[in-house]
Amino acid sequence: MPTAMRNPRLTVLLLGLLMISCKPQAQTLPDFTGMAEKHGAAVVNISTVRSSDAGSMREQLQGQLPDFLEDFMGERFGDQFGGPRPAPKARSMGSGFIISEDGYVLTNYHVIAKAEKVNVQLRDRRELEAEVVGTDQQSDLALLKVDASGLPTVKIGSSEALQVGQWVMAIGAPFGFENTITKGIVSAKGRSLPNENYVPFIQTDAAVNPGNSGGPLFNMEGEVIGVNSQIVSRSGGFNGLSFAVPIDMAMNVVEQLKEHGKVTRGWLGVMIQEVDRELAESFDMDRPRGALVAQVMSDSPAQKAGFKPGDIVIAFNGRSIETSSKLPHIVGRLEPGSEAEAVILREGNRKSLDVTVGELPEDMAQRQPGAGGGGGGESSARSSLGLTVEPLSDAELQQLEVPQGVKVTGIDEGSAARAGIRPGDVIVTLASQPVTDPERFHELAGSLEPGVSAPVLVSRNGNPRFLALRKPEKE
Repeated sequence: MPTAMRNPRLTVLLLGLLMISCKPQAQTLPDFTGMAEKHGAAVVNISTVRSSDAGSMREQLQGQLPDFLEDFMGERFGDQFGGPRPAPKARSMGSGFIISEDGYVLTNYHVIAKAEKVNVQLRDRRELEAEVVGTDQQSDLALLKVDASGLPTVKIGSSEALQVGQWVMAIGAPFGFENTITKGIVSAKGRSLPNENYVPFIQTDAAVNPGNSGGPLFNMEGEVIGVNSQIVSRSGGFNGLSFAVPIDMAMNVVEQLKEHGKVTRGWLGVMIQEVDRELAESFDMDRPRGALVAQVMSDSPAQKAGFKPGDIVIAFNGRSIETSSKLPHIVGRLEPGSEAEAVILREGNRKSLDVTVGELPEDMAQRQPGAGGGGGGESSARSSLGLTVEPLSDAELQQLEVPQGVKVTGIDEGSAARAGIRPGDVIVTLASQPVTDPERFHELAGSLEPGVSAPVLVSRNGNPRFLALRKPEKE
């Protein structure tokens, strides 16, 4: 018989110790009650009035809500939510938070975009008209000012110190329900979203819905570490993917808007792409990493520093570049005119370049040159890679804005097709060597080592991109 069974006192003692050992685990679960009470007063509702080219709130949210909730919202908010409107105006709703006692309020740009009037409602039911101090569409942030003093404020934390897996709490007004508390954890940091090159988003699974935009994201110390901005959803509602602008970046935007009324960002002047496994092999890299330079813009800081297409940026300003999306985040945070060092891989060799960072143009033109006409068919020939190329005239090269190249006019099933090359593409370089004419292309193609990937730079509709081309081992 075991000792504990023979000694009842020892059995009771062991059970007591077991209960004590389990108790701290329950105590580690987060308690949001104190945070919600303390910090909710600094979170505000924001409503706007603007020219009605978007319709009522009901029209904006149509298809995002079940019928019973649309009916409920109509009954609760009446004209504000839906129904015919007597004047050609539209109202939108969002959230924000007070960052200073004298009335500065931070919110999202898209909450107040094109607004004729902005109102801020406090938790104590006061409603104040706000002045738009400045906006920054790139980061989706806006700074407001209300005429008041002694207001409750949030405590600003550090998003840099945030770690994946930490608990976070969001406060906002989803669908107009003010001071709604939701919680979750940090799912990832430094996320890039389409058309959002300069914001390293914090990803969380805290529930965020329409109306939460512009509200604060807190850590468990009660500090704001992000501004809730976007969700990824197929239904229009929360699907577990919420994104917040890091507070470190947001406060930098605030200071610039206060001081200058606008935001300036660093600019390098390159078009980049991700390095995948096949491209890494084609550039003789041990693993995929860095930002692959597909194009260097003329008269840009990158061109003056000596960047070339095919360079792979693996570090910038002392920070490692593991993925291409990280480079714009780092460059954008630098002050125009500052000096930085870029570490690149060029033809397998490590090299450092000194860069004077420029200022990102406010309205950078989208470069979409035409494809140009076909070259002389009499000079075309089909290569062993399964594609036909033709020469380009000087006028066509100038129109396409490429230094040299040949145009793909036909393609079969084979290496080129598997690499993603299409008819109409212009092949600019092959195996890091310039392709000046069809003869040079065939010469380079013939010298490729069978079964080994080689980088090929193509221009497609004016957009440069590297592809990995693998010559078959048996032709």
